[in-house]
Amino acid sequence: MQRASPSAQVGGGTRILEGQDLSFKYPDGRTIFKDVSLFTGRDELVAIVGPTGTGKSTLLRVLAQLVPPTSGKVFLNGVQFTKPSSKISLVHQSIATFPWMTALENVKLVLMGSGMPDGEMTAAGMRVLGMVGLRGFESHYPKEMSGGMRQRVAIARALAAEPLVLLLDEPFVHLDELTANDIRKEIYELVFNPETSLKSAVLVSHNLHEVVQLADRVYVLNGSPATITDCVRIDLPRPRTERNPGFLDVVDALYGKLEKQPER
Repeated sequence: MQRASPSAQVGGGTRILEGQDLSFKYPDGRTIFKDVSLFTGRDELVAIVGPTGTGKSTLLRVLAQLVPPTSGKVFLNGVQFTKPSSKISLVHQSIATFPWMTALENVKLVLMGSGMPDGEMTAAGMRVLGMVGLRGFESHYPKEMSGGMRQRVAIARALAAEPLVLLLDEPFVHLDELTANDIRKEIYELVFNPETSLKSAVLVSHNLHEVVQLADRVYVLNGSPATITDCVRIDLPRPRTERNPGFLDVVDALYGKLEKQPER
């Protein structure tokens, strides 16, 4: 951890996760994105959208410092950090569970090495499994669970470390629409549930209907190398569905911003 960011406060609220002037270059010299600055506010779900190849998933990993940026800085609660932090959890688009472990063992895995007694780890695992709707399934193995249940296990594991920020890399892309819609509702309720440690979340998705359903603000990545070409605030009342007035108008507007490439 290093110095505090001078812009830790925004609009009367605290910036939870912030990236300043982030760029990322592959070993072959190709720059995938450059000069990207973005932030999440307290109790805010932010989405990142853009065409394939603009580096959205890589940007998430840079924000988590799982890979270092070529240039730029990342701040958590106004303090710069340069290594992965337990305060930031990432849920992958691939449903990552270990088949030889039960649901509870999968969740407890993230707590190994924390110094917690086994009983406390079990209690913490049971608590987050209950939060994602898996109470009673703690002894089930992944092969005994549906894809949606396995993704809930992955989300529970991400929450078990009590992170401040949840990063979501297309977490619903491999699920059927009914299951995905159920988990979207759960994600939003978890982010804004005072019983969790979460203060904000960042979602990467190609599904603009999903983005409009969940996000408070949307960053648009465009170009090559990609830059942020727009930031759209979504003020539609919640809960949001396609039946809400204005919902499809926002979806159409986001499509238009993705189709319009920035001038070079």
